[in-house]
Amino acid sequence: QVQVVESGGGLVQAGGSLRLSCAASGRTFSELHMGWFRQAPGKEREFVAAISRTGEGTYYTNSVKGRFTLSRDNAKKTVYLSMNSLKPEDTAVYYCAASAGSGFWSGNGYDSWGQGTQVTVSS
Repeated sequence: QVQVVESGGGLVQAGGSLRLSCAASGRTFSELHMGWFRQAPGKEREFVAAISRTGEGTYYTNSVKGRFTLSRDNAKKTVYLSMNSLKPEDTAVYYCAASAGSGFWSGNGYDSWGQGTQVTVSS
């Protein structure tokens, strides 16, 4: 019932910044917890960050804390992942996902997924 679309990926040099956007439709956006995941070639999908329905609660995996910031604009039905001080290790396809249930803060319970946007960080 929920369609999720990511955008904003690209190629940047180490130390640079990118802002990813994720728009959701098909359900009241404010009812959804939103999360970001990433998957590098040859590696399993990794949970990156999540934000609660209201935007008051956020979670970041340790490897991105202090560098990535998650925010949302419910009026625009969009969540943003601002990435600073990017490292080559951040290179991956980034996926946005929506959750209507519990467990979103730990990467669980995501039912609707976007198709991904490529982020490449050169060394």
